[in-house]
Amino acid sequence: MGPQTNDCYKSISAPSEGIYKEKGSKFLAFAYPVESEAQIKDLISRIKKEYFDARHHCYAYRLRHDYSIWRANDDGEPSSSAGRPILGQILSNELSDILIVVVRYFGGIKLGVPGLIKAYKTASADAIANSLICEKIATNDYSVTFPYERMNDIMKTLKDFGLYPHKQDFDNMCTIETKVRLRDEERFVEAMGDKGSVSKIEQTTNNIEQNAQKSNFHPRFHQGRDASHLGRGTRV
Repeated sequence: MGPQTNDCYKSISAPSEGIYKEKGSKFLAFAYPVESEAQIKDLISRIKKEYFDARHHCYAYRLRHDYSIWRANDDGEPSSSAGRPILGQILSNELSDILIVVVRYFGGIKLGVPGLIKAYKTASADAIANSLICEKIATNDYSVTFPYERMNDIMKTLKDFGLYPHKQDFDNMCTIETKVRLRDEERFVEAMGDKGSVSKIEQTTNNIEQNAQKSNFHPRFHQGRDASHLGRGTRV
């Protein structure tokens, strides 16, 4: 047996919010659990539409159990003064499958690069502090095709691994699909042996949330509400 795969990592289980105010500027942070860049693109688009009158919509995200996909965006703020501090909070809290967008309303007084770094960092930290942290397990989808008479053997193997079919088709030749955690993939294929034909369904990596850990979540503002009371202005 090869080395064990580390397929556990931390994320957030629900959207959360944070806020930071400095010299009239307001920084609204929105954290989301995400699983794809397409989902991230949609969420950023929605935030920009909801807070259309804000000057900056800066963000950072990280995806996958191996942290292989990430990005930070300053959205017009000075280089590395916004996206990087947001990403820094994701990294320091060891989170993945998370997007944080921070919306800035300019208050009329420039904060300078150090002030911006502090503001974006603090707003992001507040959103994470108000989130529900959970442990996630990375899995891959597998398909098993087998003759009906091997049904009991197949189901016993699934039970041995604590798995269940999330899709099935029973006929003379049966097919089931199930999610196998990364560390168990090799053993699962070996255990199936000649009971059926096993194949990984490519381009699919799913995540199972487990073991939620409470971290005070008190939403203070909501998507879609009028942001007029937050203050507007043009950054100069």
